[in-house]
Amino acid sequence: MCNVLQIAKSTFYYEAKDQKTADELTVAIVEIFYKNRKAYGTHKIKAKLHEQGIAVSRRRIGRIMKEQGLVSTYTIAPYNPRKTSCNEATTANVLNREFEQTEAKRFVVSDLTYVKVQNKWHYICVLIDLFNREIVGHSVGPNKDAALVSRAFATVEGDLRHIQWFHT
Repeated sequence: MCNVLQIAKSTFYYEAKDQKTADELTVAIVEIFYKNRKAYGTHKIKAKLHEQGIAVSRRRIGRIMKEQGLVSTYTIAPYNPRKTSCNEATTANVLNREFEQTEAKRFVVSDLTYVKVQNKWHYICVLIDLFNREIVGHSVGPNKDAALVSRAFATVEGDLRHIQWFHT
């Protein structure tokens, strides 16, 4: 018979599922929306309808909500910054703004700065002896990190154990 009518066999055996009418679906969506304090959007309404055995797309739910003028309410949670514990230990002011020193390599200070070379930023770390304001160590690199300072200390001539204080 399907050959005579030139239709697929699946069409002959197809049983239409019960489709909810648009009015019944609209009533169900509006009911769920108001039962949940107007807070449900398409995701949650779809989940509730699925629990009731109604299969419908979020897009269709959104279209019905728009036709009915249903807009879900929501609040944005305020940002509460978390207090983190930090090192609040007091350190003694050993240098005490006495920049005139009587011993070489007793106090060494550093300075980190940056310069633009060929449209790229490069960082310079300089170690200065406060005794005679001499540059005792230096390094240059593309990143401002601990390795830059470490390389600057590697260029210091002499014994690093003579340095009593290092100040940044």
